[in-house]
Amino acid sequence: MSLSDYELHDRLDRLSSASADRDILITLAVPPDESIGEARQPVETDYAEASQLDEQSFPKPLTDAVESVRSLLNKYDEVPENGLAIYAGAADGDLLTSVFDDLPVPIDNSVYRHANEFDLEPLEAITEPESIHGLLVVERGGAALGLLDDEGVEPIDTFESEVPGKSSAGGQSAERFERDRERQKREFFDEVAERAERQFLGDDPVDGVLLGGTTGTIETFQEEADLDHRLEDRIVGEFAVEYSSQQGLQQLAEKGQEAIEERDREGVRETLDEFFERIGNDDEPVAYGHDEVDDALEYDAVETLLLSTALEGPDLQEFGNRTEEQGGETVVVPDDFPDGNRFDEAFDGMGALLRFPTE
Repeated sequence: MSLSDYELHDRLDRLSSASADRDILITLAVPPDESIGEARQPVETDYAEASQLDEQSFPKPLTDAVESVRSLLNKYDEVPENGLAIYAGAADGDLLTSVFDDLPVPIDNSVYRHANEFDLEPLEAITEPESIHGLLVVERGGAALGLLDDEGVEPIDTFESEVPGKSSAGGQSAERFERDRERQKREFFDEVAERAERQFLGDDPVDGVLLGGTTGTIETFQEEADLDHRLEDRIVGEFAVEYSSQQGLQQLAEKGQEAIEERDREGVRETLDEFFERIGNDDEPVAYGHDEVDDALEYDAVETLLLSTALEGPDLQEFGNRTEEQGGETVVVPDDFPDGNRFDEAFDGMGALLRFPTE
């Protein structure tokens, strides 16, 4: 997950988990074609009512939320390019506020409501899938291609093969039949590989590929198909799947989900292990803690930045952006990960693998 995506998901997670026993959590969503004056009207109406009514009619937590939204909204002379969303309310006794004013896509609808939970529907379109994986099921009788993201399975293509079943005849006829059958099978495998390359390696290549089918067919396909090496490198795993159809794609996604999660965790684990191994090794320099990592970024020395999820979003964003600008990579370490808590507590949740020493 990129740093901007991480911060966004972190904020949305906090909002989605907030709840109250009364309708005191306010959602304000303003589309770009609405004026700031139109956005203020319902807020000002609530503010006026809150000034006139007693606490029983207009609870103080709701009054606090209205005042917070009003204050935040008054900072804007006009609606930002893609709209504005403001959330405020006392969840679990603490006033929570969050503002989204630099959205990658426009807000569609105007919303102003107070309820016992925040309305996140206006922001649904701004979250990109954390990862996209290609689904490929290959069977003797056909193949199916699809995509898997955090929204689920999207079927792309299913097609049948013309490879005949085995012949029961004997002699030379059977030999010719078998040669033709093998040729047709290789042609079918190459067609599958070509379609997979077109679908999975376009402008937005997939992060990984799940391969499904019967064990024998999968092995033969990998041995005989002219599969692009970039797809081969992206194969997360092979899984027994019964059908080269939409049903088979769903079955493949369910079986492969754990492997995807494990691969992602393995990448974090390897990077974190390397960080720990490098400490005290002058030949493979590292930096850790806010100040050391900041200095390393000043020297453009950061090859891989490690940041704990326990850090605040702005720190994640700032250091991640600086690393990206100098061609480095960022790895986000969950604080509930093995050694993730140790990394957070001992190194302030911030470390880096360096290209060269900075001292």
